[in-house]
Amino acid sequence: MYFVKKRIEISYSHQLKLDYESKCQRVHGHNGIITIYCCAESLNSNGMVADFTHLKEQVVQRLDHQHLNDSFEFNTTAENLSRWICDSIPQAYKVVFQESEGNIAAYIRPGFEHVGF
Repeated sequence: MYFVKKRIEISYSHQLKLDYESKCQRVHGHNGIITIYCCAESLNSNGMVADFTHLKEQVVQRLDHQHLNDSFEFNTTAENLSRWICDSIPQAYKVVFQESEGNIAAYIRPGFEHVGF
């Protein structure tokens, strides 16, 4: 099994839809760090699991310098964004989404809970 990891920094704004009062219901911004973990049993024709540049382009195109509520129907929590990124990249098995220092969420594709890296 081959593994790669890509770390991407983005800036974005959003507002959360919550069933309780919170300052996060107001528009606010983050400088987020996203780490995408990918794997493959064999390498593609270019000798890669996934091209690092393509991974970055997929995420930056949709998330960087965007107001996320304009792009997504779901509540733009770090947890939901982790899942969306993982589902958007076929080779991805785990995505860690750090929205700010100390606030980190992750999504791990079912069946990969015990995979390291």
